Amino acid sequence: MSQELRNFARCTLIAALLAGTTLDASADVITDWNIKTGEFIVESKLGTPPAIRVMALVQTAAYEAVQASRGGASVDAAVAAAHRATLLKLLPAQQAAIEAAYQAALAAVAEGPAKSAGIVIGERAAGTTFAQRASDSIAAEAYRPHTTAGAYVPTAAPAAPTWSLRTTWQLTSPAQFRVAPPPVLTGATWARDYNEVKDFGAKSSTMRSAEQTEIARFWEYSLPPIYFGVARSVAAQPGRDVTRNARLFAAVAQALDDGMVGVFDSKYHYNFWRPATAIRNGDIDGNDETARDASWSSLIPEPMHPEYPSAHSTLAGAIGAVLKAEIGTGATPVLATTSPTAKGATRRWTSIDDFVREVADSRIYAGIHYRFSTDAGIALGKSIGELTVRRVLQPGESVARNTY
Repeated sequence: MSQELRNFARCTLIAALLAGTTLDASADVITDWNIKTGEFIVESKLGTPPAIRVMALVQTAAYEAVQASRGGASVDAAVAAAHRATLLKLLPAQQAAIEAAYQAALAAVAEGPAKSAGIVIGERAAGTTFAQRASDSIAAEAYRPHTTAGAYVPTAAPAAPTWSLRTTWQLTSPAQFRVAPPPVLTGATWARDYNEVKDFGAKSSTMRSAEQTEIARFWEYSLPPIYFGVARSVAAQPGRDVTRNARLFAAVAQALDDGMVGVFDSKYHYNFWRPATAIRNGDIDGNDETARDASWSSLIPEPMHPEYPSAHSTLAGAIGAVLKAEIGTGATPVLATTSPTAKGATRRWTSIDDFVREVADSRIYAGIHYRFSTDAGIALGKSIGELTVRRVLQPGESVARNTY
């Protein structure tokens, strides 16, 4: 996930991509502000976990604002005010852009008591959300490199080693759905998945197809806009209203944020090695079926945190579970999103399962995860998404919970 930090210089086109491919005539104030928030997050150059946290707080406050906009208050003003209040606190460096977007949104709302009431409601919703999350903080880094006195080890700091200490939204604890241990290194599963990623994920692979390479590059990106593009495919369907979309986006955002907490709990609990480490040390795992390749490297540079399970797969599993519940027995719309790490390409799916599986497979093609890790990530995300559905996708319910 840290790879996107290397790509910000070429990601300034994100705003145009998002606005051009996902905002259509069906957009409402919730989807419009969701796009704007994604732009602010990208410009802030946040890593994936903190970016997802920002989106969860923003979408929760927005839903609370919509719910409170009764008795003639302007929903548009309430949502704009909720976004402004949350974003200014979370992304202070983006103040000028946030204020400009807020003033433009308010200019489109007729003057009068409804507008004034909406502003008050939105600001109060933001304050309530922060108050209910008062105990949520990011713990100071305390990761201790594994070494012996005097021995050199790489000095790059690992990503998010204390992220699982954050306050969750719906999980009772970060370890509520902690995944089972990875397979034993002497077994057949390890050998099978080791050799799969060795063959398909190598930078110089001759077995990975052109499309598989495109998929790997597409999902190199992991900031919220790439996932909310998929959610907007559902939100843009005919017959939906602003309340339903606000609730959907709050559920998606909270599921993704809890997914980050849950996956980093498992990652640092097991501290499992990346393919690049394993394959360069294939002669010490006790398995005769895992030949060493001393010069092997992955297509995409490895994120700076333990391998197991796959975080991208967790995020995909979480949003997939929420979208399945939202769609119910209805027809699945064409899902689509764009990726700046794929030069603005758009990919589409007619099945939620196909979307989730592509995200998972992309990490194998990228050379940074094993199949058992992507499977575990999907299962973890699915459990978190289904829990979020039970707690959030209920009309009329407050979603700004603080359960842990």
